Amino acid sequence: MTDGGSSAERLLAQQARRESNARTYPRSLPLAIERAEGAIIESVDGDEYIDCLAGAGTLALGHNHPAVVERMEDLLDRGRAVHTLDLTTPVKERFVDRLLESLPDEFAENATVQFCSPAGTDAVEAALKLAKTATGNRSMLAFQGGYHGMTNGALGLMGDTAAKEPITGLMPDVHHLPYPYEFRCPFGLGDEDCWRTSAEYVERTLSNPESGIVDPAGMILEPVQGEGGAVPAPAEWLREMRRITRERDVPLIVDEIQTGLGRTGELYGIEHADIVPDVMTLSKAIGGGLPLSVVVYDESLDVWEPGAHAGTFRGNQLGMAAGTATIEYVLEHDLEDHAAAMGDRLRDHLKETAATFDVVGDVRGRGLMLGLELVDPDDEPDSLGRFPADGDLASAVQSAAFDRGLIVETGGRDGSVVRFLPPLTISASRIDRIGDIVHESIRATVADDHDRAEAPV
Repeated sequence: MTDGGSSAERLLAQQARRESNARTYPRSLPLAIERAEGAIIESVDGDEYIDCLAGAGTLALGHNHPAVVERMEDLLDRGRAVHTLDLTTPVKERFVDRLLESLPDEFAENATVQFCSPAGTDAVEAALKLAKTATGNRSMLAFQGGYHGMTNGALGLMGDTAAKEPITGLMPDVHHLPYPYEFRCPFGLGDEDCWRTSAEYVERTLSNPESGIVDPAGMILEPVQGEGGAVPAPAEWLREMRRITRERDVPLIVDEIQTGLGRTGELYGIEHADIVPDVMTLSKAIGGGLPLSVVVYDESLDVWEPGAHAGTFRGNQLGMAAGTATIEYVLEHDLEDHAAAMGDRLRDHLKETAATFDVVGDVRGRGLMLGLELVDPDDEPDSLGRFPADGDLASAVQSAAFDRGLIVETGGRDGSVVRFLPPLTISASRIDRIGDIVHESIRATVADDHDRAEAPV
């Protein structure tokens, strides 16, 4: 300790003075990081945390995985170029080889790869531009609860109205359709009836000449809504969206930025439904922890002229080296299977917690992309018997978990979903510890709330 408090306190105070008010994570996770390895982060004060955020799902192999570090060191030791715009290199060609190898064969065999600026939202912007150029149409179909990034076009696709309200001039002609969020079905229906009704609604809307929707340039969806609260789309619904869009010659854009490369228990989220999209956006895990994004799409859509879409940092060779190492490791070690097994293990822990505390409304997700939705059982339920979302409780649980050495994120409706995105390499013993900490954190938070309610005025 120093006169100014702990090192973390001083660094966080300095950050608050100098960084934009838009900063987010330090507000709920007051952490200054010293080092990290695998699923463990160590603070500057020597405290250790299990990282269930993992760069919002970016770190598929965890922090500083030897395979990734070695590949980057090799690139630098050999004096290879680090930045190449879109000029090719052996490093780049190897990355493309491995990327295509990881994709479903039916998609990869006719695929074209577009390198973008380095963030996932840049891939979404490129996909929108591609679809509009290829079709000559301007309107886009998106889904309630969706999240595709924070740039103008991507923000226009977002379902969260709070993030869009301060912004003027968002991309026009975006139509938000009902997503099959079964716990809070937009039609007030449960289970299978929800996705069936959603699919029927979409089809009827697109078949209705008075729907107000001009011919769409594309439909974009997430196989599992991430920021929307770890909401998986039923495989049957995904297959219906593919059928509906194919019959109407509407390009289907699948946002695999968070789900891609093993996160959901398959290499790609579309594989749960065995569908082939027209366009796929990828970032996060494919860069091995470094900034990298691509759009992969059917070659029939490749109508761009040279230079029609560019980006200065589309030639990030370190990102391609790290991404190649990550893809190879995932493929060689069948990490999608490990993610499925560890996801089932964590889900079992969360279900035990749900059975113990009535503040847990739902446990859901796929693989190691899980969410636990917290509710207020003292409030009035809706027609399905679902209690209102409780974002304050979720924040309190996040804080209690942090105090016990676990980093989790919140998201979903009203921020009420505690989200889990650990590295795909995480061990069973760490999964068990995560489950224990979540249980303890909810118990402590509920007890604190009860004590406050019972305290004399």
